[in-house]
Amino acid sequence: MDSKRSMYQRWTRDALIQRIQLLEAASGLDAGGAPPESPPQKKKAERKIDPSKYSTRLVAFKLAYLGKRYGGFEFSAHGNLPSIEEELWKAFVKACLISPEKPDEVNWDAWEYSKCGRTDRGVSAFGQVIVVRVRSNRPLLKKGKPMQEDGGEEGNEVSAEEQREFNDFADELQYCKMLNRLLPPDIRILAWCPTTPADFSARHDCRERQYRYFFTQPAFYPAPQSMENPQIAKTTKIKGGWLDIEAMRAAAKKFEGTHDFRNFCKIDPCKANINFERKVFESDIVEVEDSGTALPFLDGDEFRPDPSSGLDLQGKLPKIYYLHVRGSAFLWHQIRCMAAVIFLVGQGLEDPSVVDRLLDIEAEPRRPNYVLAEETPLVLWDCIFPRPDKPENALNWVYIGEDTPTSQHGVTGLATIMWTYWREKKMEELLASQLFNIISSQADTSLRKCPKATTQLPATTRTFEGGDKDRPVGKYQPLLQKPRLSTPEEFFDKEARRKGYANAAEKREADSRKIAEKRAQAAPEICAPPIEEVALEEAVG
Repeated sequence: MDSKRSMYQRWTRDALIQRIQLLEAASGLDAGGAPPESPPQKKKAERKIDPSKYSTRLVAFKLAYLGKRYGGFEFSAHGNLPSIEEELWKAFVKACLISPEKPDEVNWDAWEYSKCGRTDRGVSAFGQVIVVRVRSNRPLLKKGKPMQEDGGEEGNEVSAEEQREFNDFADELQYCKMLNRLLPPDIRILAWCPTTPADFSARHDCRERQYRYFFTQPAFYPAPQSMENPQIAKTTKIKGGWLDIEAMRAAAKKFEGTHDFRNFCKIDPCKANINFERKVFESDIVEVEDSGTALPFLDGDEFRPDPSSGLDLQGKLPKIYYLHVRGSAFLWHQIRCMAAVIFLVGQGLEDPSVVDRLLDIEAEPRRPNYVLAEETPLVLWDCIFPRPDKPENALNWVYIGEDTPTSQHGVTGLATIMWTYWREKKMEELLASQLFNIISSQADTSLRKCPKATTQLPATTRTFEGGDKDRPVGKYQPLLQKPRLSTPEEFFDKEARRKGYANAAEKREADSRKIAEKRAQAAPEICAPPIEEVALEEAVG
């Protein structure tokens, strides 16, 4: 039973559902436990190909996805939501670009697969990169002839003399078009690289990762001035809902450079060898031009902050901004931790200098127990290649539409499909904003016709954490006065004891010995000293 359970753990959700339906049909019951109304129809035989008759090539793909419906990028056997990797696997298998022996099991090991980042549940990406060895139309050579330069195996299709020059666009499979036909509309393949280097790794060859965390100004619904509680008004510098963008920018700039970010991440106790030092190339607050739908009620004096606050509120409201961060690699939840602290600064609850304090690990060795920013507004914006020390592993992207314009602008082109998706969401936004404008203009709340009507809101601080609404927290507790979490060493020691070791140091030594033994078995003639594996964890928000 245990072996069968483990077999099913890597199955896709669709495959598991089909298996259940098959078992129910065999037992004469439907999903509700009742006999089926009609016998189950035979499943149409799927088209299969003989992979031995085709060459393969290593291809890098650039893709984009909206992560709200997904449980993260990486496939998890125990996830409640589908993952991006699972959807990609199904599309690659159905397109016969890969031919696994067990197509229902998500297992990329045989396809030289690598990914640039591992976004968490709800996080989106507009520049994610993966590498896969896929089927190619490039002809195979006859047995005994040299292997193709891109790694195609020997075959029996044509001789070297008969083989003409292969064109990557006229002769090759239309990878992007094939995959986009099979993927959900919120996952799109944007480009592919015909010249992917043989030793390329989407993770290790990445020079820079860029993230953007989007938010609105105001951050949440600002209560009318006449209803604000005077106790709260005395303790906050800024009217609830509004953000001090300049203070946020000053705080964001403090992240630039090389720092120990242990107070701006979530600790994974299983990775005791992790190095918390990261280099941030750029960190800033940027306004998105011409992106918002106007809500005229925000221009009223009742809803605007006091002019003495010095906030720049020129132009159409609400405005859209984003936290822009560039770096080589990031820790688990690092961007969301950074955004959470910056939002506290923007609300006037913390001073920008709190960033300096938290980056000083000697003064603050334990992270305050603050709430992470929400995951949905975070986007892995782009991934830049190659590393400076390996310029030969650059990627020359071919974007959809550059091969043939109809792939971008045709009836089934990428832009045409995305217009349909965008318009659907835009109409939802437009109708919601029109309804909001009607609601905000209909009632005169100063009348207070009910004798029991309250005169002011409860005395509680409302905080913004990146989500769609505020969170009441009562009396705000300053960040440096919050309870502290365990140090990373304490996390690691606890995990090591759980696994039967005395402490994390003993577990590290054991792990190093295992690595050395594996290397000795793989290459016994090489006697390399044990090397501790340093985890370079990509930012996952």
